[in-house]
Amino acid sequence: MKKLLVATAGIMALGLSAPASAADLAARPYTKAPPPVVAPIYDWTGFYIGANGGWGQSRGCLNFDTTIGTVPGGCATRSGGLVGGQVGYRWQMNQFVFGLEAQGDWADIKNTRVTLADPLLSTTAKTDGIGLFTAQLGWAWNASLLYVKGGGAVTSNRLDLFNNFTGVGLDSASHTRWGGALGVGWEYGFTPNWTVGVEYDHLWMGNDTHTFLGAGLVAPGGAVLLGERVSQDVDMVTIRLNYRFGGFGAPIAARY
Repeated sequence: MKKLLVATAGIMALGLSAPASAADLAARPYTKAPPPVVAPIYDWTGFYIGANGGWGQSRGCLNFDTTIGTVPGGCATRSGGLVGGQVGYRWQMNQFVFGLEAQGDWADIKNTRVTLADPLLSTTAKTDGIGLFTAQLGWAWNASLLYVKGGGAVTSNRLDLFNNFTGVGLDSASHTRWGGALGVGWEYGFTPNWTVGVEYDHLWMGNDTHTFLGAGLVAPGGAVLLGERVSQDVDMVTIRLNYRFGGFGAPIAARY
């Protein structure tokens, strides 16, 4: 009996001492959770300058004005290479990007064909320069930008008329033609300042009229050639490389 009382007293003593021991333990240190990582978003705002190169195609129709009326000279398509540059500025507001740009290209777009007005005569038409002055509206998602553009266009053209058998030039004219442009493009920022992209543009250049300076140009039937009227459309596909000034620090934080 005495042993049983001693054992019971020991168990009770252990039970009473357990909470005190737990209370004496040091509190666990509190560790603050790290802040969430915010993915950086590419910033398209700023001035940029770049180079472009690619391919162009021009479709033109020629009509001759004669003493007996208008004689169709036929339509033709010509194509060739393009190389040039561009400069502009963009503003980014959330995912929308607005911009203004000027672009100039040297071109080698030409062809030679026999005229329908007189099989003894041929014309060589060449476009050697193209300029664009456009506004842009784009949609950005991080480092990618899809945009449309539109505005004014100018082309520098030359037309030579010559005799097929002698090769003698009979007349020539240089035309600077103004029209409209509409295009679409995609651009990607592979560093905070460098971007690469591809763009397609269509140019409506309207009609141009030239009066012949030479004399004695006679079409079949005895009609004297007085002048010519030329219409022109141009399609362009270019690869672009741009450098954007500013933004040397980290890209802006996400705003959307």
